Amino acid sequence: MSSNLQFIKSASGFDVASVSVSDCFSSLYDVYMITVSKWKYVGTNNAGGMRFLDSSGNVITDNEYNYADLQLRNYASYQQLRNENGSSFLVGFDSSNANGEALQAGFSAHVFNPNDSNSFTYTQFQDITAYDTTNTLGYKGMGVHKGAEQITGINFFNRGSGNISARINVYGVIA
Repeated sequence: MSSNLQFIKSASGFDVASVSVSDCFSSLYDVYMITVSKWKYVGTNNAGGMRFLDSSGNVITDNEYNYADLQLRNYASYQQLRNENGSSFLVGFDSSNANGEALQAGFSAHVFNPNDSNSFTYTQFQDITAYDTTNTLGYKGMGVHKGAEQITGINFFNRGSGNISARINVYGVIA
């Protein structure tokens, strides 16, 4: 994959239910790179979720998301997590600290062909988080949004309970 990136748009939120970047996917690029930084939970039962926005800018919450993740833990065996026909992707950011910052070393995702209304939209992602003061927890995964529709944006939220704070950057990948 090419490492030439063109910054497109960013969005951030503080103590909000979710953070979206709208109108960031277009016909200019086939592949996009997403980064998330400054992720913080305000709540409990923390696990990050990712969803797409449709052509009207609405968050797609239909049961159209399939994912397969490998949870990489330094304190226990690795674990495979899979789900079919869910309402979002599970993308990590796990933290054992309620109201604590998920001190991630990084999150990145690639989104493939989101503007093509005749095909599904695919993603692959990875992150690493300080799970608590002594342990780390990473995710490496892939997913497919099984709706053949035009995707125009991306949304992140806490799949548990409570709010988040985050900054999201979107880049076009230049072939």
